[in-house]
Amino acid sequence: MGGAKNQNASFVRVQKNRAYFSRYQVKFRRRREGKTDYRQRKRLCAQDKNKYQAPKYRLVVRFTNTQVICQIAYALVDGDRILAQATSKELARYGLKVGLKNYAAAYCTGLLVARRLLQKLGLYSTYEGNT
Repeated sequence: MGGAKNQNASFVRVQKNRAYFSRYQVKFRRRREGKTDYRQRKRLCAQDKNKYQAPKYRLVVRFTNTQVICQIAYALVDGDRILAQATSKELARYGLKVGLKNYAAAYCTGLLVARRLLQKLGLYSTYEGNT
């Protein structure tokens, strides 16, 4: 019959003995914490081979409960480096005191970090904003 099961098959308990644990390799800490997807990070940070070790810059935007944080970063083997950063808390200097987490605040914070980066690279006067 097609539906008959083997009566002699018994459940075999998998033994996790000393040999198993001596070969066990733990995952990276940030993978265990669920913070970093390393497959996605590799695709995000890998620069084209014909660009010869030029860093691949990226704009990192984080929304917290109260503010927006913007950073310009690039990856190295020993960790990421931050070139410039700005938070929406700094927008109070420019007259924006409330609503530091909305879409407009994110735009203004990105603009602020871009102007800081241009100033750091010495291109501030080349790319003048609309004043």
